Amino acid sequence: MKNTRKAAIQDLAQLAELFDQYRIFYHKDSDIPAAKRFLTERIEHKDSEIFVAGEDGNVVGFVQLYPLFSSTRMKRYWLLNDLYVNENYRGKGYSKELIEQAKELAKSTNAGGILLETGKSNDIGNQLYPSCGFELYDSVNFYEWTNK
Repeated sequence: MKNTRKAAIQDLAQLAELFDQYRIFYHKDSDIPAAKRFLTERIEHKDSEIFVAGEDGNVVGFVQLYPLFSSTRMKRYWLLNDLYVNENYRGKGYSKELIEQAKELAKSTNAGGILLETGKSNDIGNQLYPSCGFELYDSVNFYEWTNK
């Protein structure tokens, strides 16, 4: 039976495996112990909101959102930073269920909305997000400075 819910400490073992798969997808080295530490800190410090999707006791996907604030709108926003579903469970609606959980979080916190970024080459994401009501916002330039 499918369900989505807020992640709990009890989910860490399975969630860390998925988070590791997610990082590998983005060309990072596998490091499950570090993934588990990172996620533990996010949950314990309430730095982010993590929702998991599962079936029959297995966690098969997750979404992680970080709080942001807009000074001009004087509202909270949520950054949908991570969305991942194990490849064996894709195409079954888990991503859409997780996005719906993210929308419910935005509504329940009276946020102005949800922001996200995805690569131009992410064909699946670039079809998924508009189908879930997200609009491409192309009137600004996105810049990044990294501390190397």
